Amino acid sequence: MKRTFGKGAHKCKRCGRSGAVYTRYNLYLCRRCFRELAPKLGFKKYN
Repeated sequence: MKRTFGKGAHKCKRCGRSGAVYTRYNLYLCRRCFRELAPKLGFKKYN
């Protein structure tokens, strides 16, 4: 089995992108999907 390092290591579980994926708290969401789902997940934006 080939191991993947760097950018393609994880994929978004919603859309399948493998660029910038948030893995903290086992989210596995890309930036774009995270911005759409963040309010539903309970994340708040502070200025």
